Amino acid sequence: MAEKDIAEKTLEAYNDVFADIVNVLLFQGRQFVKEDELEEESPNSSYKADGKLHAQERDVAKYWKKGLVRIALYGLENQTDIDSDMPLRVFSYDGAAYRAQFLTDKEMKEKTGKTAPRYPVVTLVLYFGYDRHWKTPRTLFECLKIPEEIKPYVNDYRMNLYEIAYLSDEQVQMFTSDFKIVADYFVQMRKNKNYVASEVTIKHVHELLQLMAVMTQDNRFENAYSADMERRTMTMCEVLDRVENRGIQKGEDTILTLMDYLLSNDRTEDAKKATKDKAYRNKLLTEVFGNKQ
Repeated sequence: MAEKDIAEKTLEAYNDVFADIVNVLLFQGRQFVKEDELEEESPNSSYKADGKLHAQERDVAKYWKKGLVRIALYGLENQTDIDSDMPLRVFSYDGAAYRAQFLTDKEMKEKTGKTAPRYPVVTLVLYFGYDRHWKTPRTLFECLKIPEEIKPYVNDYRMNLYEIAYLSDEQVQMFTSDFKIVADYFVQMRKNKNYVASEVTIKHVHELLQLMAVMTQDNRFENAYSADMERRTMTMCEVLDRVENRGIQKGEDTILTLMDYLLSNDRTEDAKKATKDKAYRNKLLTEVFGNKQ
C-alpha cells in the first residue's frame, strides 16, 4: 500500500490534477477551485496516546485560498484496498486539522488580540478497486459498537468516499487533467477487464506512468518512460505501443538467454526441443529463471 500511495501522491500533488479531482467529485465538474488558488499544506500531524506523540500523514493536503483568505483545507486519501477503519482514520486527520486551527487562533489572540479565521476541512477518500464495491464502514457509527442508551449522545462522522472505477462515463468525461486517464482506466477495467487507450494527451508523463506501473503491477509502464516523452505530445496509445514493444523485446532477450544457457551447459537436445515445443520451452524457462522471466 505504501508504494501505491507514493505513486499516487506524485500525480495528485500537481495543482491542476488536485483541483480537477475536487471540482468533478464535489462540484459536478464546475470550476469552483482554480489551480492557482491551491497552496501546499504539510500532510503531517500528530496525536497523543499512551503518553507519547504519534505521527500520522495524509496522502495529499492543500489549502484553498482566495487572496490571503483560506476558504478550506482539502485532503485526498488513496485506497487500493478496502479498509474498515477508514472512517476512524479520516476522523483523526480532520480532527488534527481543526486542532491546528484552534492552536493558531490561540497563538494569534495572545500576540495580537485578534481572532484567526476558521475554515472547514474536507477529506476525499478515493477508492481504486474495480473488482468489488466498498462494503465496509463509511461512517463512524458503523465502526463502533454503541449501546442504544447512549447512541443519541454520540456524534456520527461520515467520510466522503468516491469509488473511481464506478464513476459514470459522464463523470469521467468531466475530468480535464491526467486524472481522466486514470479514471477511464479503472472504469474500463471494471466493465471489460480490458483497457483500450484514448487519444487524450498526457501532461505529467512520468508521474502517470509511475502510477500505472504500480496499479497494474506491470513495470513495463515505467520502463517505457524516457526523457524524450516530456518534450513532445504523448498519448496513452503511444505509451501502450512502447509498453508492448518492451514486452516483446524482453521476451526475445529472455529466450536468447535461455538458449545461451542450455548450449553452454551441453544441453543441445533441450535447446532444439525448446525451439519447437512452447510448453517445453516454458518449462525450461521456469527451471532456469524461476518466476522472474
